Formats: sequence, C-alpha cells, structure tokens
Amino acid sequence: MGLERAAVTTGVLDVAEHAALVTSARAGAMATFTGIIRDHDPEAAGEVVGIDYSHHPDAGAVLGRIAERVIGELDPAGEASVALSHRVGRLNVGEVALVCAVATPHRAEAFALCSALVEAVKAELPIWKHQTEASGRRVWSNLGLGDGA
Repeated sequence: MGLERAAVTTGVLDVAEHAALVTSARAGAMATFTGIIRDHDPEAAGEVVGIDYSHHPDAGAVLGRIAERVIGELDPAGEASVALSHRVGRLNVGEVALVCAVATPHRAEAFALCSALVEAVKAELPIWKHQTEASGRRVWSNLGLGDGA
C-alpha cells in the first residue's frame, strides 16, 4: 500500500498498467481518472489539434511530494495504493495526458482520494500546455502553476 508510482514521462500512459500497480487483495474499490486531450478549450479561438506539454526539471519530484501529501491527509491509516503519472511532450487529440489510479478497501475513500489527487496535480504541478489549433495558431493555456489538463 502507498504510492506505487508518481511519474512525469514522455512515454505513452497505460491506464491498465496503473490499475495493475494498485490492485491487491485488500482493495475492495478502485477509482481511476484518465485525462485525455480534447479538441476544444475555452482559451482557444478554434479547434485544438494537439498540445505540447513542457515541464520544470523537478516536476517528477514535485508530483511525488504532491501525492505523498494528499495521501497522508486523506489516508492516515495507510490503506490506499496510488499510481499517478503525467505525460509531457507533444500529444494529439485523444491521447492520454494524466492517469490516476487509487485502490482502497472502500469506494468512498477511493473516489475522494482520486479526486483530491487530480485536483492537486492540476493546481500545483509545474507543467504547462502550449496548444496548437487547426488554423496553425499556437496558444499558451492555463499558465498558472498547474496544467489544467
């Protein structure tokens, strides 16, 4: 139990692999979140065709600290198992940018922890997106601290 993975990677993210990392005999529930590149954004003037994610060199370590903090706050008994990854680099519409898999003994805890982890990542992880629209126009989006994925 605990943090099985916290990774920032250029590799393709596999939801089933993340789920397998957190599966155990103690887990009665699993919640997953998959963030997928979509073809629209409120900050885009037209159709989005892809996103280039850039990141701070310490983003992987920051992701680990975010996950450990949120797990510690919401799972003080240490019953949860978590796998969390964010992809960086060029992603096209339909590709997976973020995966969070959480297994706990009961469903309420799994849902709550998965949601809290995703919200914390979006708000705090130093990853930014540079969107490309079908017109060729490129726009930085969600230039706060988090990525808004």
